Amino acid sequence: MAETLGSLCDKLTIVKLKQWHTEDPTLTSSLEAQAHRLAAEIDDFTRRALAGEVPRTELTFAANKVYKREGNEVAPVSGGIGELFAELARVNCALWHEQEKVYEFEKVPAGNKDAVVKQLALFNLQRNQCIDGIDRSLVALADAALGGTQSRK
Repeated sequence: MAETLGSLCDKLTIVKLKQWHTEDPTLTSSLEAQAHRLAAEIDDFTRRALAGEVPRTELTFAANKVYKREGNEVAPVSGGIGELFAELARVNCALWHEQEKVYEFEKVPAGNKDAVVKQLALFNLQRNQCIDGIDRSLVALADAALGGTQSRK
């Protein structure tokens, strides 16, 4: 599967959340290895993107999220890659804890079930905004690094 910087950052935040929430030594060791590999992949992907070695068309995925926008508004995200990565980590943490409610959905009061499902949807929209924002930021940096040239492979 093709990856973008945003999708790699998303995977890393999820691995870090798993590390935080486990005490199993075998799982901890596996997650540590995954975190190191993902960090190395992020570094390599970024280096290659800024050197023009990754085709511009492979730096982002088209924004193709299909959903009913009315009633599902989320605040826009902005900032540089670091700020967007931090926001992605925050959103994934919030999403993690909201998802925990679903694992024991029978314990959620009937009057709160719709709110839990709605919040999961909104957190996922925010998550996608962060991923797309990271990707757009990398495109802008790569374009600037290459002097605006289209000499990409």
